[in-house]
Amino acid sequence: MNRLEQDGTIVGYTLRLKPSAEALSALRGHPNVFALHTTNGRWDIVAELRADTLENFDRMPDAIRCISGIATTETSILLSTHKV
Repeated sequence: MNRLEQDGTIVGYTLRLKPSAEALSALRGHPNVFALHTTNGRWDIVAELRADTLENFDRMPDAIRCISGIATTETSILLSTHKV
């Protein structure tokens, strides 16, 4: 590789990211994303979202579906948390 770079045969490199990496990057910058979890189950990523009103929350899935690399979403609402 070094010789090919030095003699000008290799003139550059291209970086290609997996779609899920692009999606994670976009989700990290989303103002309503509280936490992100990668999983080994049905979904690749679980995103915890927070909103000040149900109306604002209702808009979030549509915005998230527009992110490159996200094909489908499923919404569940956390009703309560129990300490163990």
